[in-house]
Amino acid sequence: MAKETGRKLIAQNKKARHDYHILDTYECGLVLTGTEVKSLRQGRASLADGFAQLDGGEAWLHNVHIPEYSQGTWTNHSARRRRKLLLHRAEIDKLIGKTQETGHTLVPLALYFKDGRAKVEVALAKGKKEYDKRQTLREKQDRREADRAISAARRRQRA
Repeated sequence: MAKETGRKLIAQNKKARHDYHILDTYECGLVLTGTEVKSLRQGRASLADGFAQLDGGEAWLHNVHIPEYSQGTWTNHSARRRRKLLLHRAEIDKLIGKTQETGHTLVPLALYFKDGRAKVEVALAKGKKEYDKRQTLREKQDRREADRAISAARRRQRA
């Protein structure tokens, strides 16, 4: 059997980048059961309501929905159980200090397979205010309009 290489994206939390200022990202391993891995290999997962929490010197992933494996038996997993994140002790200690600051939280950004192993990208984030979200959308729209104007000018130049 050939060894898997590269990165295969399973799920992405696009709303997190809209709702939070991303300060730092960490790649974590996940402790999963067999049926969870099989369900992920089918490309089924949702990070929409997910968050990570540090508890007792360990990192845990909550509210990530990995649906039950369709061919699973009584050994099937519950869809929204909490899952342990695998991080180095130094990273956990650093995150404990940072998450205790007001407004900081840990949010999952992406769930993927890297060289055959399930990984989750977790971000240290600070919540955006409503006016920050509007400002971000305005900047994105302005950038898009400027790019359109530049490409239109180039097209006119060529013609």
